Amino acid sequence: MGLIAPREKRQEDATTLGGFIDTYLASRTDIKPRTRINFGQVRRDLVAHFGESKMLRDVTPGDTDEWRRWLLTKLGDNTARRHCGRAKQLFRAALRKRLIAENPFADMKGCAVQANKTREFFISRDVAEKVLTECPDLEWRLIFALARFGGLRTPSETVLLRWGDIDWDRDRMTVTSPKTEHHEGKGTRIVPLFPELRPYLDEAYFREADSRNEFVIARRHDGNVNWRTQLERIIHKAGLTPWPKLFQNLRSTRETELAETFPLHVVTAWMGNSQLVATKHYLQVTDEHFAKATHTQTHTAAELTEIEGTPVIRPLRENEKAPEFPGLSRPFSSVNKWEVPPTGVEPVS
Repeated sequence: MGLIAPREKRQEDATTLGGFIDTYLASRTDIKPRTRINFGQVRRDLVAHFGESKMLRDVTPGDTDEWRRWLLTKLGDNTARRHCGRAKQLFRAALRKRLIAENPFADMKGCAVQANKTREFFISRDVAEKVLTECPDLEWRLIFALARFGGLRTPSETVLLRWGDIDWDRDRMTVTSPKTEHHEGKGTRIVPLFPELRPYLDEAYFREADSRNEFVIARRHDGNVNWRTQLERIIHKAGLTPWPKLFQNLRSTRETELAETFPLHVVTAWMGNSQLVATKHYLQVTDEHFAKATHTQTHTAAELTEIEGTPVIRPLRENEKAPEFPGLSRPFSSVNKWEVPPTGVEPVS
């Protein structure tokens, strides 16, 4: 009520679980809004399990094991892994501040996200075309095309794409990547204007010529827009079932396609990830790969050919006997030797 001066923040508040996390996040002015939200979710789950006033020094490695098991009752495996990794980071910061003697998460394994192959989905050209047909406007078609045919991270890279980043003459565009900007020299990358993508950019550029915004995606530049929910509606309208990880699988599909044609080091340079990450999280094994592997060409004996230097012999047909070869032939006793006359074969003039 203003009758007394506000109580000064006590030193011990910084050593409680809730107080420390709040102080730490307030000091981290360098983290991105999405990262701050992620840490906020970890704070919520730590406080829900341990309590706001739990002393940092009282959290033991056994407590963290129980917390992880509790997380798995309400979250997926990969989400729990992310939470544990961020909690480990928070307690490491407390250790560096000398607020605790040891990090109770220090020896916890399995805090990195694992590839979940069961959630992979290859978005074929036919499926992509159906979704593009049902997009409500040109901007949504462009958002989808940038993800499916350009391989951009959506929405983080899509919303930062500017018209000035596009080199129309050289068929290239410069993509700014918030995800990799903390790595030296990885804040941007050059991506081709792929033939499947170029028409959508051309249409947007010329249609919006009179009222062009700095950004390619202008009306939906607000980061609060839930693109995932809107894309689900579009997919349902197309008569399809939304696939897992909507935008990541679009990007994964594109990287898988490109890896069929270009060397992997070129593909990863365009996509902005490492070859290890591409192999673990993006490249998919598709039905087309199986079909190609099991495709058999048939040839008659007279049509025996070589493909890439390897003889191809057709398999025996039903009820067909293998050819019988004669026994060992006698070795040559002599070889006829024919010589060209010294004057050659040309007539003497």
